[in-house]
Amino acid sequence: MRSGQGGTDDGMRLGAAELGAPLGERATLVQFSSAFCQPCRATRRVLAEVARMVDGVAHLEIDAEARLDLVRGLGVVRTPTVLVLDAGGRVVRRAAGQPRTADVIAALGAVL
Repeated sequence: MRSGQGGTDDGMRLGAAELGAPLGERATLVQFSSAFCQPCRATRRVLAEVARMVDGVAHLEIDAEARLDLVRGLGVVRTPTVLVLDAGGRVVRRAAGQPRTADVIAALGAVL
């Protein structure tokens, strides 16, 4: 995924308790969005499409304004920000901005 802030979060793990929903069986795409974010809508469509195409992958969208504790803890500074989690909830990839479908699939390739 192309990124304004790339890389990983060095072993940071997130679970259903932090995210408010269960993780995907193989991977989870976590999207931080805000109400008036135009690229967030397109990102939602891309991530939902990838989650439908790839078995065991879940897409979770989190309202950044409603979850400021999590946003601050993860250092999310803009929306959309997407985290790719492995099956155990470890953050393995992070990108800010609207991703392309091919980039999301490539990022998942490192997890699956």
